[in-house]
Amino acid sequence: MMATRLLLLLLFFTGHVFAKEPPDVDCLVVHLKYVQCSWNKSGTPEVNYTFYGWFHDRTAKECTSYMSENGINTGCNQHYDSTDRFKTFHIKLVHGNNSFNMKHDLKNKVKFNPPANLTVQNDSNSNLWFYWNQTLRSCVDSEVRYRTNNKKWDTSRVSTGKQDFCINLISSNSRYELQVRSKMGNLCGESIFWSDWSEPVVWGSNNGTESSQMDNSISVWTPVLYALGALTLILLVLMLLHNERIRIILIPVVPKPSPIFHDVQDWFQLSKGLKESSKANYNDRACPVREYCQVSQSDSESSDSSMFSVTTDQTDCSVSVPVDKSDMSTPCSSSTFTVSSEEEEQVLV
Repeated sequence: MMATRLLLLLLFFTGHVFAKEPPDVDCLVVHLKYVQCSWNKSGTPEVNYTFYGWFHDRTAKECTSYMSENGINTGCNQHYDSTDRFKTFHIKLVHGNNSFNMKHDLKNKVKFNPPANLTVQNDSNSNLWFYWNQTLRSCVDSEVRYRTNNKKWDTSRVSTGKQDFCINLISSNSRYELQVRSKMGNLCGESIFWSDWSEPVVWGSNNGTESSQMDNSISVWTPVLYALGALTLILLVLMLLHNERIRIILIPVVPKPSPIFHDVQDWFQLSKGLKESSKANYNDRACPVREYCQVSQSDSESSDSSMFSVTTDQTDCSVSVPVDKSDMSTPCSSSTFTVSSEEEEQVLV
């Protein structure tokens, strides 16, 4: 009798040790269309479980769309009604005589699909506009990330309800790549899950296969062009050094200033004849001028002319000035001079 009791007690404790614990079940609402629950977080289960799920005050329904791995059920997709979003979701897993019951609050566990219909365009003010579509526009928050020429991503949040984004003052020579993701906003019960990033949309001069091929061809020819330019420059320098005449024409020699005064004409390349003819004395000697006096006709009877001339004393220049009769009465205090008819209206130098 005592042995039987010990055996039953041993089987009881052994049964509890080897009893299977219920698997962890994670659930979320996918794009407000269905509830997705999975129980393979710790690995593929050893047995197949039958899944039942329902919202509060609803009837329990067995799963009709299982997810499986190697013939073992690992999850279930169950229909979702938007009116049940703020209700508690009940779960029951059944295997043989064992059943496990759980509850989930799915209000903040909504995950959208990535935004769709992505487009990008630039306007006349050099701004780049990015557009997309997402369900429940008035309840959705979005986040955009973009990068220029494959550099580091820049991220920017977009306010609830907006489904567009603008990059100001873009460069036409740059390549822009943009992506967007979204989640349920605070106005409709904020979710903790972001959607996956959308497919990238690209705008810029490097977009497309033709542009890539053009860039590759330019990168190949660039060193060749640099080499040709350097070779041309070297040849020009050698020609200048070899041909003195060309060097003087292209690079004329500037005379070096000297502290000793030289004639400016020596700087010019003039012939010998021009140099000799150009050496003229431009200094004029002073020419003194005296007042003339008139001699009356009675005092000049021996003269053969009625005209008068004025001659300076022993100078290198003399001036002969005709005198009108109206001025003949003008007295003169200076000495008189001889009048000659052969020298009238003549200037002696």
